[in-house]
Amino acid sequence: MKLFHVFLATTLILLSLTACSAPEQDDHVLTVAATAVPHAEILKQVKPLLAKQGVDLQIRVFADYVQPNTQVAEKNIDLNYFQTRPYLDAFNRERGTDLVIVAGVHIEPFGAYSRKYTSIDQLPDGASVTLPNDPSNNSRALLLLARHGLITLKDPNDEMATLKDITANPKQLKFRELEAAMLPRTLDEVDLSLINTNYALAAGLNPTRDALLIEDKDSPYVNYLVGRPDNRNDPRVQKLAKALTSPEIKAFIEQKYHGAVLPAF
Repeated sequence: MKLFHVFLATTLILLSLTACSAPEQDDHVLTVAATAVPHAEILKQVKPLLAKQGVDLQIRVFADYVQPNTQVAEKNIDLNYFQTRPYLDAFNRERGTDLVIVAGVHIEPFGAYSRKYTSIDQLPDGASVTLPNDPSNNSRALLLLARHGLITLKDPNDEMATLKDITANPKQLKFRELEAAMLPRTLDEVDLSLINTNYALAAGLNPTRDALLIEDKDSPYVNYLVGRPDNRNDPRVQKLAKALTSPEIKAFIEQKYHGAVLPAF
């Protein structure tokens, strides 16, 4: 029994020493979840600016719109950069999270694309149309169609409009809702697809050249840097927000994307 107590005491001491000597979390590291284009590309330009300020920016690239928010909410990642306010509001409401906006960075004019037609006037009656299935981008697609007279909505300014809010569909367009990342793959199968600019760019589409319909520069859908209430005022986070809205990044966005992505600051 005495030997057992000696062994137990020794084990507890060793565990205590191990815990005391465990490396502390690096306060200089800042992790950000982002979609590949243009968000991760923009963050890569910011990385050296932050390095000069003692912040190691680590970029985690995601292909969807759910995990970047989930990972931040669960505190596995510090921040994310990929979404608009309507999407964030809908996510918080549906998932019970309390993610918050840190800074507005850019606008990606949303567009409608076709491989079959070169003008929206060529779109036939009964045309097949794909659009995002998440609430905010679904509404954004419908608002763009309504703005160009292809459909009529109950409220033409409702940022959460759905297919049920269509009051007139003169061309009898046939809608199919899909995950946003899948939309570029449907271009060979449908007459028209409404695609988020980040996925359009990743698919080799140029919104200013290829889109049959596109939002103008006054689009309210700014893409934001997003965090949590507990870290939004962290000095590292504020350094990133300032760098993302700096003259250097504004010049990069204008030169790199030629109007497909617009600075929002």
